[in-house]
Amino acid sequence: MSAPADGSASYSRTPRTTPTRYKDRATWEQEAIHDILDRAYICHLGFIADGAPVVLPTIYARVGSRLYVHGSTGSRPLRGASGDQGLPVCLTVTLVDALVLTKSAFNHSVNFRSVVAHGTAHQVTDPEELDVALAALVDHAIPGRSAEVRPANAKELAATAVIRLDLDEVSAKTREDGADDDPEDLDLPYWAGLIPVTTVHGTPQPDASTTVPLPAHLRRYPC
Repeated sequence: MSAPADGSASYSRTPRTTPTRYKDRATWEQEAIHDILDRAYICHLGFIADGAPVVLPTIYARVGSRLYVHGSTGSRPLRGASGDQGLPVCLTVTLVDALVLTKSAFNHSVNFRSVVAHGTAHQVTDPEELDVALAALVDHAIPGRSAEVRPANAKELAATAVIRLDLDEVSAKTREDGADDDPEDLDLPYWAGLIPVTTVHGTPQPDASTTVPLPAHLRRYPC
């Protein structure tokens, strides 16, 4: 990791984290990358299995400059990451902020924030690190939740696996522009603009087995 001229922490640029198109939309700043990772819920984990590419959606959590990815002990990425050599992966996260409608079909787009991380994933085997990772996976979606529920028992831990990916080769890319029409299309009689896209949390709905009041960590919903 390096420090740019403005003093903020930044991940090092590599050929794999430098886009070939729209380079001005890319950033390697740690704060921007972490913000995107902390806001999303699902990542897509890409790897090679039996000579063919595989991409799996799954949950994840960030702890510092390290990502923990959840899986089962029988899943292909977890089996591949269990050896000393680890598993080469590419992990992506995307937030969609708006649909961009233009007066030409060609210029339609999406406003987004995304992160792409490359590296070698390793299975977490240290019990203390595994405890940290599993708590982070629960708290990533609902902060404070891991302290309010029963921890995993031995049988559940035996069926659960977590892989670790250090954020060494990582960058973010964003688009936050308006409708980018060609000058010759501006007078065409078609609607152009943005349709914002947001994630909205509803009011917590208790299960029939719930007999306790809404806990403090859930009172911020809806939001």
